[in-house]
Amino acid sequence: MREILGRRRRLLSRRRNGGKPETVRQALTFAAEWQWPVLPGVAPDPQSRSRCACPDAECPVPGAHPFDPGLLAATTDERMVRWWWTNRPAAPIVLATGGRAPCAVSLPALAAARALATLEKKGMRLGPVVATPARWSILVAPYSMEQLGDLLYAKDFVPGSLRFHGEGGYLALPPSVTGLGEVRWERAPLPGSAAPWVPDVEAVVDAVVDALTRTGVSAPEM
Repeated sequence: MREILGRRRRLLSRRRNGGKPETVRQALTFAAEWQWPVLPGVAPDPQSRSRCACPDAECPVPGAHPFDPGLLAATTDERMVRWWWTNRPAAPIVLATGGRAPCAVSLPALAAARALATLEKKGMRLGPVVATPARWSILVAPYSMEQLGDLLYAKDFVPGSLRFHGEGGYLALPPSVTGLGEVRWERAPLPGSAAPWVPDVEAVVDAVVDALTRTGVSAPEM
């Protein structure tokens, strides 16, 4: 009888958590262990996965952005994070980039795959890389807008499809599911309790622009 009751409790717990304990666990890893401020994303429209549940019918990042609460609510507080994803288990995990957390440089998936292959052949050390079906995002050390502006101004050419997630920005993290598709690790963080190492933004931008230019890879506007 004890075993049956114990099994029933576990099943009920899974139902209350939406059957997604991995999302709660990963959100707690980001917030409590790595000290990355996170908050729940708005999630896709349950009637149409490609649309957003927010009021904007033309939302450019369906399900992959904060809405309620807003971005300023991002936190590393373990109790708040656990409460959010216990009550909203399907919500994407959204990272508030900058400050204590990494920033990111993203580009279309095909161009990113070719660029990363080139960088690996050169022996460049990369940190975690977040991927969706359309875009890959290379996590980088926090930077200021002034630093980014100076970096881009010095370039003769910067692909227009590069996007920068800096201070005041956000990025959906694995294992989220958004209207843009599943969010996964293309380059997963090494296991351990410490926050993963990430490269400087200058090294990444220099390497990506150089790789795209040398290989003749066109990074389309997306």
